[in-house]
Amino acid sequence: MNSDDLKLLTRDASLLFGCPAMVVDMAFRTVSWYCPEEFDDAPFRSTIRRGSLTYETGGFLIGSDGQPHFVTLADSPYRRRFSLLVTGGAPVGYLILVDVDAHLEYLDPRDFSQVESALAKQLKLETSREGGVQSTEEAVLQHLLDGDYDDEQMFELQAATAGLKYFSPRRVALVNMELYRSTNWSENALRSSILDFFPMSKPLIHNGSVVFFLNSDPDMALFQSLSKQFSLRIVISTPIPRLYRLPEVYAAAHALMNALLPTRPHPFAVMYEPYAPLMLLRQLKGDFVLPAVRAIGERDREDGTLYCLTLYTYLICHHSLRETCERLYTHRNTVLYRVRRMREDFSLPIDDPEQHLPLLLSAALMLLELGREDALTPGEG
Repeated sequence: MNSDDLKLLTRDASLLFGCPAMVVDMAFRTVSWYCPEEFDDAPFRSTIRRGSLTYETGGFLIGSDGQPHFVTLADSPYRRRFSLLVTGGAPVGYLILVDVDAHLEYLDPRDFSQVESALAKQLKLETSREGGVQSTEEAVLQHLLDGDYDDEQMFELQAATAGLKYFSPRRVALVNMELYRSTNWSENALRSSILDFFPMSKPLIHNGSVVFFLNSDPDMALFQSLSKQFSLRIVISTPIPRLYRLPEVYAAAHALMNALLPTRPHPFAVMYEPYAPLMLLRQLKGDFVLPAVRAIGERDREDGTLYCLTLYTYLICHHSLRETCERLYTHRNTVLYRVRRMREDFSLPIDDPEQHLPLLLSAALMLLELGREDALTPGEG
């Protein structure tokens, strides 16, 4: 495999492994493919016609751990072997092999590794050559999301050329598809539903997630329905001041998604604003924690007590014992006991109004250290 043409390399891979082969980039666009003329497989042919994988396919790619794996389709008699193409330590795309006679798992893994390395390098090279070509809407938006435009005037020129001159979305929605699984890959049901609900949303794949744009503030009931129907986790950004500022708005939404995924194993749809305090807290350091609050936090860590949570809740409830008990689902006497212990044993100035903010900030940061982000965030959407 010494060719410097990706299409020829893909053909060679197909002939070497004795099966149809396809290479796609990280945006799930079909870059090259090869198969015998007589090969008849609906998902394979429809992917070529469409020029990209369906989001259904993407769900299996995104949900993998980067290791080669096989998937069986509902609308094809053949298994697929998926493998990530990596060069220079960075993923650049995927190789899809159609296991027409169920023999691929018996081949030498070293052969796959060699072929995948050659394909990855050539895909990277050809993608770099085409990097300056940004004439389509999707290409411009992809480069914008990547932060590739250092000059706003240059971006505006590219946007106008691509037909985005008057495109001014209100927000961007970021969709994690790791929970989404469908083996009916010919339908592209998820993308169709997004376009049905949001006709001008310009959905695309970016860094393994679906990204689409909203022209108005979201109907959260609609997003909750979408997330449950397709098992999606969705974060909706803050308003976009102007399109050129999209990267920073997207980056904040992406950071929130990464913060929520470890503790939200179920589908959800949330807006960024209620989580803004949490994201700000995550940027602060433990140096802001008052020594007395750190002491009660360490007691919680060692003994499994809930002093820190009680302090935080008591402060956000403005010293209302009733509200504190309701939020903690805890008996009044238990809360009174904890508050008294914090006053007497740790000398916390809970009743000093000038200490309210420092204590509240310290308690919140200490809860983060204790892995209790759930206490600082709204309920699941």
